[in-house]
Amino acid sequence: MNDKAIITCALTGVLTDPKQHPVPVTPEQMAAQARDAFNAGASIMHVHLRSQEPGQGHMPTWDPEVAEAVVQAIRAACPGVIINLTTGVIGKDISGPAACIRRVKPEIAACNAGSLNYLKLKDNGQWAWPPMVFDNPVAKVQQFLEVMAECGTHPEFECFDVGILRSVAMYVKAGMLPAGAVPECNFVMGVASGMPCDGDLLALLPRWLPPGALWQTTLIGRAEIWPVHQQTAELGGMLRSGLEDTFYLPDGSRASGNGPLIEQLAACAQRAGRPVATPAEARALLGLAER
Repeated sequence: MNDKAIITCALTGVLTDPKQHPVPVTPEQMAAQARDAFNAGASIMHVHLRSQEPGQGHMPTWDPEVAEAVVQAIRAACPGVIINLTTGVIGKDISGPAACIRRVKPEIAACNAGSLNYLKLKDNGQWAWPPMVFDNPVAKVQQFLEVMAECGTHPEFECFDVGILRSVAMYVKAGMLPAGAVPECNFVMGVASGMPCDGDLLALLPRWLPPGALWQTTLIGRAEIWPVHQQTAELGGMLRSGLEDTFYLPDGSRASGNGPLIEQLAACAQRAGRPVATPAEARALLGLAER
């Protein structure tokens, strides 16, 4: 049981249309939303990058110039904040996320730890998008870990199913992490073809963590995710939410931005009797250096 609860805000995500939802796109918007989340208790900002071309704010980008502008704006708005940069990319070519990691040297970067059939079905039985594979073979994971080690960036292993979580323990045993690094696993629950957002399942997952690991949950859905956030807090996990993961508050109303979502996560920690970690305390728990 970790006494301090680290809170991460997932600011914007991938492909969500800013014309329909209150997701930030520009560096200024990212910084403003990050500041609201920071003030509410988030010490880590999970950052996706959006195209800055007119009318293209719903599209992702791997432009290192955009990465630098966004990260600098967030750090200026949130003194001491920890940056967690996304790296998810389909295919063998990791040059885009690698260039962004090298440019901004984030304290943390997501490391998708295994492959998944990424599927979603509509109520009428039609695919929401063409069935696809989110491919993360071991060789690709190793490439990302090498770039992160080069830049002094801590990997956060994204685990979409139980087998992927169990693979992380193998990565650690095989020496794929630097000696002495704190393993960190993120249980991603709620993707339609991955682990469901289910409290009974959550109670089982920590038994398959690598020794000495910290863990958190990413819960995707609507109001039904909030009891599982509370369970995460009570089981000793770290907490994450934001407009990447949900648009909905516990009462079912739509969130106006990231700040109200993080306020609700902080309330989960408080009900569990766990103080919210400051950025300095989060750095100490994760073994991070100052940037």
